[in-house]
Amino acid sequence: MAAENKQKKGSGVLTVIASVILWMIILLAALFTFTTLATKDTSKVANIAGYTPLTVETDSMLPTFASGDLIFIKKVDPSTLKEGDIITFHTIINNQYALNTHRIEKIESNGAARSYVTKGDNNAMADMHIIADGDIVGKYTGKLGGFGKVISFLSSSVGFLVVIVLPMLIFFIYQLYHLIMVSISLKKAAALEAAEEAAAAVGAVGKDEADRLRAELEEAKRKAAEAEAKLAEAEKKES
Repeated sequence: MAAENKQKKGSGVLTVIASVILWMIILLAALFTFTTLATKDTSKVANIAGYTPLTVETDSMLPTFASGDLIFIKKVDPSTLKEGDIITFHTIINNQYALNTHRIEKIESNGAARSYVTKGDNNAMADMHIIADGDIVGKYTGKLGGFGKVISFLSSSVGFLVVIVLPMLIFFIYQLYHLIMVSISLKKAAALEAAEEAAAAVGAVGKDEADRLRAELEEAKRKAAEAEAKLAEAEKKES
């Protein structure tokens, strides 16, 4: 019994560990999917509760953050921005649409409109394109050092297969095995219970039968004794 309880406890711990790993994989996959889709639309960037995770691709902002870091951008009202803030904005790099994250070096106002001169902390010169309010995606709020490399690895077919698909497949196979073993255990328990009930029923029937036979034997003895008594009385009368 002690060994069985220990085995059940060990199985429960493994199930919890497997569940935690699965949820971590699911969250990782969700983050990867979101960061992939966030920059897919050239007109706007997706966000969750106002925050967008992005992978840094260059070292232009060293030492604030580096290539391979995962940064978080918060959607803000451009009118609240000030010089020195780090922002993510739509721009053109090498004749292609891109998102860039640099520090605001200068803000110029022209009536209600504002324009922004940006520069990478690790760059010698300011960015070529002037940024308008409509180009701004959000303000930099923090980072996870090196975690962007994980997202980049997941974007490859090998990484997605090794980190996402394979562990989930193993987990589901384990859950299927666990379900089968639980089903077998329940069937064994049901069979054992049925056997115990049948044995109890047989025992009850056997007891009733023994009581009946005992009663018949007592009745036969009583009748035999009565017959002997009558025979003895008859012989006495004849003599």
